[in-house]
Amino acid sequence: MPEETEVYRRQGFGAGLGVQPPLGLLIVDFVNGFADPAVFGGGNIPQAIASTVPLLALVRERGWPVAHSRIVYADDDGDANVFSDKVPGMLTLKEASPASAIVDALAPQAGELVVRKNVPSAFFGTTLAPWLVQRGVRTLLVAGCVTSGCVRASVVDAMCWGFRPLVLADCVGDRAIAPHEASLFDMQQKYADVMTSAELRERLPAAA
Repeated sequence: MPEETEVYRRQGFGAGLGVQPPLGLLIVDFVNGFADPAVFGGGNIPQAIASTVPLLALVRERGWPVAHSRIVYADDDGDANVFSDKVPGMLTLKEASPASAIVDALAPQAGELVVRKNVPSAFFGTTLAPWLVQRGVRTLLVAGCVTSGCVRASVVDAMCWGFRPLVLADCVGDRAIAPHEASLFDMQQKYADVMTSAELRERLPAAA
């Protein structure tokens, strides 16, 4: 979208935030249901999960804080909301549902936060922001799915809380590629830095 890019450039959008330590990692909704095209998955989500595996290993090696999110509704649907009205299938994601469980390849370890949410943003109504603040996080690496939904909502809220979101383009996925690409463009212009995990690795020696 070269014409659109020029409009944004001319109006002053897209400034870089930089990689400012301390860093943390948020993995949004990489659960079995979103890994499965027969449930909520599809598109490039499997590739994004695969790319997140070495990213998570790097973050753990460096001892940075890691948070995961899952969508979880009450067994009796007592917390059903507008999100579940819009996407009724979300109500199948219960605490004990295999579809709501984080994929084995990215299973949380001791000391990592697991946020349960029933709206798109991992920040809304959860303890994620104070947990990150307590650990001094400034730059928040973001992986997960879907790019146009819960990832984007979480990135916008992260920016609103004063964190510097850094979206790893190869570590986020969507069930359709057009909204994935449009959302990466939008976040780069207004809310976050966007780069690949390989580009992040190249910048890390000077950044952290």
